[in-house]
Amino acid sequence: MAQLPPGIRFITSFSRDQWYRAFIFSLTFLLYASFHLSRKPISIVKGELHKHCASQVELDSYKEYAAQIQPVKKPFNASQCGWEPFDKSNYKQLLGALDYSFLCAYAVGMYLSGLIGERLPIRYYLTGGMLASGLFTAMFGLGYFYNVHNLWFYIMAQIANGLVQTTGWPSVVTCIGNWFGKGRRGLIMGVWNSHTSVGNILGSLIAAYWVSTCWGLSFVVPGVVVAVMGVVCFLFLIEHPKDISCSCTPSSDPEVQHLLTDSESCSVSLSSSTVATGEGRHGTSAISFLGALRIPGVVEFSLCLLFAKLVSYTFLFWLPLYITNVEHLDAKRAGDLSTLFDVGGIFGGILAGLISDRLEKRASTCGMMLLLAAPTLYMFSAVSKMGLEATVVMLLISGALVNGPYALITTAVSADLGTHKSLKGNARALSTVTAIIDGTGSVGAALGPLLAGLISPSGWNNVFYMLMVADACALLLLLRLIQKELQCHADHSLFKEH
Repeated sequence: MAQLPPGIRFITSFSRDQWYRAFIFSLTFLLYASFHLSRKPISIVKGELHKHCASQVELDSYKEYAAQIQPVKKPFNASQCGWEPFDKSNYKQLLGALDYSFLCAYAVGMYLSGLIGERLPIRYYLTGGMLASGLFTAMFGLGYFYNVHNLWFYIMAQIANGLVQTTGWPSVVTCIGNWFGKGRRGLIMGVWNSHTSVGNILGSLIAAYWVSTCWGLSFVVPGVVVAVMGVVCFLFLIEHPKDISCSCTPSSDPEVQHLLTDSESCSVSLSSSTVATGEGRHGTSAISFLGALRIPGVVEFSLCLLFAKLVSYTFLFWLPLYITNVEHLDAKRAGDLSTLFDVGGIFGGILAGLISDRLEKRASTCGMMLLLAAPTLYMFSAVSKMGLEATVVMLLISGALVNGPYALITTAVSADLGTHKSLKGNARALSTVTAIIDGTGSVGAALGPLLAGLISPSGWNNVFYMLMVADACALLLLLRLIQKELQCHADHSLFKEH
């Protein structure tokens, strides 16, 4: 008998269940990456919505010249300081209002999304959200083609998009939790969570490609991508292994489940090996909002994420404009350069998961990275003015330290808390716990860009001081959990000695 080709041997070396798990891992990765891909264009286009004005003499001569040319190649503004109404001196506040509209709607909607998502089929819920998100993302870009200069048009597009995008995170986390267990290792979750940075990078590159020539396409193309991925979700997403008689259920996962311990003194140690066995997804009722808040650690990590996400989303929405002002680059080059922050975020999320697995301390890992992030942000504000090379290095380091705790809390920590022993294996609670944690974090995500828009007119240094204070607050909120983790470790070491 002839020997099988290496490729076939590789394929047959994995079981049917393993291939399904790999497929769901990849599919949910791409689905949520497309959500982030559609959020990024606004930060890239800011440099085009408001430009540095020419002198009044140049403006007058340009107006006379432009009036003689018919038809113009692209929509013309009376002012060449950008796209009306963002061409005024208060443009930072107006651009901040766009960010705030999206993020405030996202924060409010997230609290409801988890509760709704538990009661609807994930595939239908997520598909509807992605199709609607594609529509509203493209709607913002259509303002360019139809020459819309009404601020409320853009604000309403952002509010609507923020609401429908809340369907994404609780859905994909619940789905990945169904397939991979409720307390997967931090490294695996760290790799999976890199979809946020991958989506940001792709969104930046797509938006930057058209920003200087036709910024409307910077929104329309990502909108089409999200809608297409919504169709893919409807056709291929499998909510639960039981739907295809797959044996790779959470309870049969051979890996040690990282859940909360039964010991009261270690109730916040998110890396013990207690495994919760459930009644199945149809045999349990959905958890209440207050019931989820009573789970030890949910409130602390939720508030910590509020400040961590405040820092991360301030970078997400304002970094390209900051680079444009400091490095004096055009919108396209600034958008391309800003992707390095997300590249650093990929490594930061994986590193946070790896360290938390090795130390078996989620809160301590977050605290360590937050402690390093504050001085790094100060260095970034100082070093970025010294040249492009220094900016590149600091973007990578800052991205890793800022996004590391954010990634760990929204994935591994959320999964651990969503499988607390008090839930008695209720898999349906994971969506609500995830929505509470991410919803609270989204309040910070809304505040960060808004505060940046209000503070930046007084100087970018003040924005960085605000971000450092936020990092310090996030660290303070974790001190009690860190102390309990260290105490638990000390008690465990003492027990082993005896």
